[in-house]
Amino acid sequence: MTSGEVQVTQRQWWAWAVAVLVVAVAAAPLVHMWLTNPDDQRLVDLDVYRTGGQMLLDGRPVYDYFTPAPQLLPFTYPPIAAMLAVALAKMSWETAQWVWTAGIFAALGVTVWFAFRQVFRPELRKYAPWLVALLMVACTYLMPIRDQVRFGQVDILLVALCLADVAAKRPWWPRGFLIGLATAVKLTPGVFLIYLLITKQWRTFFMATFTAAVLTLLPFGVIPRDATDFWFSALLDPERLGANAATTNQSIRGMLIRLYMDETLTFVIWAAIVAAVGWYGFRGAREAYKANDSITAVALVGLMAVLLSPVAWIHHLAWVVVVLAAIVGDGRDPVRLRVAAGVWLFYVVPVPWWGVSLKAADIPVVSLVFGKIVQNGFGLGALVLVWLLASWVPKRREIV
Repeated sequence: MTSGEVQVTQRQWWAWAVAVLVVAVAAAPLVHMWLTNPDDQRLVDLDVYRTGGQMLLDGRPVYDYFTPAPQLLPFTYPPIAAMLAVALAKMSWETAQWVWTAGIFAALGVTVWFAFRQVFRPELRKYAPWLVALLMVACTYLMPIRDQVRFGQVDILLVALCLADVAAKRPWWPRGFLIGLATAVKLTPGVFLIYLLITKQWRTFFMATFTAAVLTLLPFGVIPRDATDFWFSALLDPERLGANAATTNQSIRGMLIRLYMDETLTFVIWAAIVAAVGWYGFRGAREAYKANDSITAVALVGLMAVLLSPVAWIHHLAWVVVVLAAIVGDGRDPVRLRVAAGVWLFYVVPVPWWGVSLKAADIPVVSLVFGKIVQNGFGLGALVLVWLLASWVPKRREIV
């Protein structure tokens, strides 16, 4: 290595260190806001994970217990998640909060690195630390990512696992393992098994399926009572997840429930829309795969995980980070950049809560129609994003 190359490498190391500092400073107000809240109002989902792990340590049934008042949240994840959460339960509450928060930003960094890789083309590679820092700061303030920090959620980690499994050029792990792990921990990443199947990525599909199956069956041998409780009881009760009609549920089913129609009619309409959106979305993902655009494919499948799920809270839309990267592409198309900026802004502001305020207004048309539409803004926006990625982005690729 020449002296010039050594100097460049050293400068890169300094640049990366400064980039990390920039992200930390920019994220500090957000982290401070939530970590200084009272104990019972911060990182409440992390408390759920730790409670699940603590139940195993104490030998008590995982799915019969709730977090302390006033939250009273049940453990809703598969039993393998409770087994993994034992490590969190062994930490003090303060340590677990900092470790988990750092993990959220580490996962966001991995997601940004893989998702926006096309932007880091040769002529811009020397600016990679600054670009990553800029993108991480921008993504940190997306509402679904802010909620990751607020609630101590696991979604961005699952995004990073699935994205890395698909996008890594030479993974050091068996490709498919990370998707299988994510699926075993929180079921919804199982949509990637459909993607692998329809794109005929057989080796990856079998590895992901095998990993998910092993991690699903393992608890039956280690904690059989809890495994049985989850698969034959807790899983069948969607209300365990929270009020399905709440504004935070931005899935197709959540939007339909808020119309307060007959329950049977709601189910029929939901099934029909899910079939149509699923067909369109997975077809778009398959076409993106054929076009060698894995990021767009991952973004579409991630949106399927949100829209097709019976319950999808706003923080489940952490996939919007990958969506933004898919729209940006290699960063050369100014039209795509402007559209990405618009999507970013839309998911930064609390659109659904504006809808709640409009519904409370004493103006009939505004309250009953416009307010309802705005309340469902993130879910309806996700449907538009499916169209953008499946139909609009391929056309922009051809133009440019």
